[in-house]
Amino acid sequence: MGICFIGERNFENFILEYLEPRPGNFVSIEDGKIMGTHKGWFLFTLGQRARIGGQRDAWFVVDKEIKTGDVFVAPGTCHPALYRNSLETDPVHWIAQNPPAELLRDGVMQCSFRFQHQMPLVQCQITLNADSTVLVNLVKPVRAPTPGQYAVLYKDDECLGSGKITKLGLSMYKAGEDKLANFRRSVLPDNESMP
Repeated sequence: MGICFIGERNFENFILEYLEPRPGNFVSIEDGKIMGTHKGWFLFTLGQRARIGGQRDAWFVVDKEIKTGDVFVAPGTCHPALYRNSLETDPVHWIAQNPPAELLRDGVMQCSFRFQHQMPLVQCQITLNADSTVLVNLVKPVRAPTPGQYAVLYKDDECLGSGKITKLGLSMYKAGEDKLANFRRSVLPDNESMP
C-alpha cells in the first residue's frame, strides 16, 4: 500500500512517529549554497515544494543525496532541474505477459508514457534491455518523475504494462546548453522566466 493512503494527516508528523529525524541541509542546485535545514531527506519527494524559512520565493526539491542527507532545491516550479527526458525501469510487467512483438523484433518501439494517473500521455521511444528493464526516451521532458513511481506504457489507448522507475536521466539543467534551449522552447510557458 502506498503512503498516500494514510488519510488526512500531516505527512511529516506521521513519518517522524516511525523514523528518527536525520537532519540535513537544503542545498541550491545552482550554486551549492546551503539554503536551510530539514529533519530528514525521506520527508521529501522530487518536485515537492521545500518550505525553507526566510526565502521569499518558492523552492522545489530536484534531487536527494541519501549518504549526506542533502536535499537539492531549485527556485521556481518550472526550473529545468525538475525536468527529465529519459528514465529506466525495472523489468516491466506486460499485460499480455510478453513484450509487444514489435519491441521483441526491433528492440525499440514508439509508444506513450505516463507516471501519474491524470497526466497527459507523452510520446516516447522504449528500448528493451537484455535484462528485461526498459529505457524510456521521452519526446518532451516531464516534470519530477521519481524513482519508485511506475512508468505506465501505452500503444494508442491500450495499456501495455508498467515498470517501477529505478533511474533518471540527466535533468534538463545538467544536460547541456542545446537541450536547455530546446527545453525553454518546448516546456516553459511564455511568461515563465528561468535561469
